[in-house]
Amino acid sequence: MKYDFTTIMDRLGKDAIAVDAPHSGVSGGAFADARVKDGFSIIPMWVADMNFATVPTVPQAIARRAAHPAYGYFQPPKAYYDSIIRWHEQNYGVTGLTAECIGHENGVLGGVVSALRILCQPGDSVILQSPTYIGFTHCAEDNGWNFVLNPLIQDENGVWRIDYEDLEEKVSRLNIHAAIFCSPHNPSGRVWEPWEIEKLMDIYKKYNVYVISDEIWADLTMPGVRHTPVQMISEDARMRTIALYAPSKTFNLAGLVGSYHVIYNPYLRDRVTKAGAATHYNSMNMLSMHALMAAYSDEGLEWLEELRQVLKENFDYAVSYIQKYFKGVKTTRPEGTYMLFLDCTQWCLEHHTDIDTLQRSGVEAGVIWQDGRPFHGSCHIRMNLALPHSLVVEAFERLRKYVFV
Repeated sequence: MKYDFTTIMDRLGKDAIAVDAPHSGVSGGAFADARVKDGFSIIPMWVADMNFATVPTVPQAIARRAAHPAYGYFQPPKAYYDSIIRWHEQNYGVTGLTAECIGHENGVLGGVVSALRILCQPGDSVILQSPTYIGFTHCAEDNGWNFVLNPLIQDENGVWRIDYEDLEEKVSRLNIHAAIFCSPHNPSGRVWEPWEIEKLMDIYKKYNVYVISDEIWADLTMPGVRHTPVQMISEDARMRTIALYAPSKTFNLAGLVGSYHVIYNPYLRDRVTKAGAATHYNSMNMLSMHALMAAYSDEGLEWLEELRQVLKENFDYAVSYIQKYFKGVKTTRPEGTYMLFLDCTQWCLEHHTDIDTLQRSGVEAGVIWQDGRPFHGSCHIRMNLALPHSLVVEAFERLRKYVFV
C-alpha cells in the first residue's frame, strides 16, 4: 500500500480523548469505576475516530496556510465549493449540486438542531430508526422535542431492515412531520439500497414529513458498496430533505469542526441558514476549510480506497473470530462504517451475567469499548475497528482469553 495504516500512533497527550480519557482513569464513557488492570496497554475501540494518520495532503495544507501569519476574517473561496461538488459527483453520482445549496455547520449535530428548530415546535415529536446514534437523542431531549423510535428489524440473514408498517402507523397516528434518517446507518452500518430509501420517502411524502438526513458515514462504505444520497431518490425527496455531511469521519478531522449541509429547497435552506446564524457561533474555521479542500482531492480519494480495504480486512477478521470463538454473541458485517455493533444478549444469558459485568471485563483487559445501551441496544457493545490490524488481533485475543470465557 502507498499509505501507512500499520503504524501504531502514540496519541497520548495529543488531544485525543480516545486514549487520554482511559489513561486518566475514565473508561471511555463506559464505566466510571472500571480501570485497566496492571500489565495491559490501552487499545482504544470506543469513540468514533480513527487511529490512523489522515491523508498527507491535509497536514500539508494546514501547515502551508498556518505559515502565513495572518488569520483574519475570510470567506470560503470558489475552490471550497468546487471541492464538495466534485466529491459528491465522483463518489455518490450526484448531479445538479450548486454552491448555493452548500452551507457550513459547526458539526453535524449543530446542523440537526438548526434543522429541527425550523421544522418543530416545542413538544413536537421526531421519528427515527433505532438502534440510533446517541447524539440524536441529546439533540431532541436537550431542546424539548420528543423522540419516537421506529425499531429496525433483522431478516433471516441478520440484515437490518426498516419496519415500514410500524413507521407509517406511528407517523400517521402521532401526526409527525419531522424525521431524522441516518444513511449509512449508525450504529448498524447498513448502507441502504435505493429501493429502501425510495419506499421510506414515499411514506414521508404521503404524510408531509420533512427529513434531516445524516450522511456523515457516506464515504466509509466497504469495497463494492456505494452510498445513495436521499436527495437523489426523487425530486420530491430533494425538496423535502436537509442533508448533512462532513469529512471528519472519513479523514479523522473531528477536532477541526468542518461540517456542511446540502439543501436544494430554497425555503428550507434560508430557514436553516438563519437558524444557524442566530446562534452567532456557526462560523467556519479557516484551517478546517483548507483541510476539507485537501481531503476532497484526488489523493484523498486514493487514500480512501486503501482505507476501505484496511477496514474490510479488519471486519473480515473480527466477524469470523466472533463467529468462531464467541458463541452467543451476534453481529452483522457492516457495509458503511468502521464501528461494529455486538449483540451479547444470548451470551449473557448462557453465562448468567449482565452487560455491565461483561463490558467492565473488557475495559479491565485494556479493550476500551462502548456501552451500546445509549444507542438503544439493550445488551449491546459498540466497537471501533479503525485501527492497525495488529491491534485488532491483540484486542480479540485478549477478549477470548480474559472476557468471553
